[in-house]
Amino acid sequence: MSSSCGGGKHDSLDESRMDSGIDSYQSMYKSEEPRNVSSDFSGPRDKFLSVDERLDSAYGSTSLTVESLGEIVKSCSISPPDPEAPQEEENPLTTITEDGDTMLHLAIIHEDENIAQQLIDIFPKEVLDIQNDLYQSPLHLAVYLDQPEVVRSLVESGASLDLQDRDGNTALHVACQHGQTQCVSHMTRDLSTTKLAPVLETHNWRGLACLHLAALFGQHEVFKLLRKKGAELNIQDGTSGKTPLHFAVELHDVALVTLLLSWGVNVDAAMFNGCTPLHLAVGRQDAHIANLLCQSGADKMLRNMEDETPLDLADGNDDILALFPFDDIHISGRSVVGVNY
Repeated sequence: MSSSCGGGKHDSLDESRMDSGIDSYQSMYKSEEPRNVSSDFSGPRDKFLSVDERLDSAYGSTSLTVESLGEIVKSCSISPPDPEAPQEEENPLTTITEDGDTMLHLAIIHEDENIAQQLIDIFPKEVLDIQNDLYQSPLHLAVYLDQPEVVRSLVESGASLDLQDRDGNTALHVACQHGQTQCVSHMTRDLSTTKLAPVLETHNWRGLACLHLAALFGQHEVFKLLRKKGAELNIQDGTSGKTPLHFAVELHDVALVTLLLSWGVNVDAAMFNGCTPLHLAVGRQDAHIANLLCQSGADKMLRNMEDETPLDLADGNDDILALFPFDDIHISGRSVVGVNY
């Protein structure tokens, strides 16, 4: 069997085979070693060091603490520069650390939401959108550290949803991956479908849009939220052309497959190599999902670029073969034509 569409004759996937790619996608996100909270947002928050232990991008040799942040906010304010005024000491609120962090970045990293809210009220939109050396905006940090009220305030104050971090992820990508439905809700609540569409269609540097990450990590509630906002459920990833349905099939996520099919997604969507979700289900020997796809009208005769139909990938699996009504298919010497399963 070809390696282009699934497991087939081999139960265990060899990493040297490109297969359908689902394992390599997940390993990209799950195998990364935790570093500091300001430089790695690829895994769950509990992977990282505690607030007291971590060395984020602002500390270096400074003695900045949560308490000193509060004192700085109380003693400083933003005001237009007066060219005739004598040179004064630099305002800490307007400084950026050597690693590109503003005071707002630091307040969010320290998880001091009160200070963060005060700074959001003080700073103009341009400052809210400053990205540090890792291209993380305050909104990225607030989403990753699951601070929905800070996210809400940032969005209401005009923080951009378009900014991408060093991995190409927008803040919405991060929220979709981690299933942070409150953050997703705050970021999408007041946006029209027209304004939200470009963000949802943005691919990160791995070719994944928000819904692809939601599918990869089984975030069903995210799908429900974004569907209500008019998200394109058949969006293809930029690497292989998979839709969220392809990902759900590969992950054997019956609940998500059922949900997507109930919403009328394209059951015959083809990857760049021509493989449909049915090719993947059959290639991975998943008779249950293959049956769901067939019941939803999947075309059993479509061929991929290697000229294979889903039937060619069945590899003698009787449960799957029973889905294909050809008069030359027999199970235990009995034709499957006309048999109800």
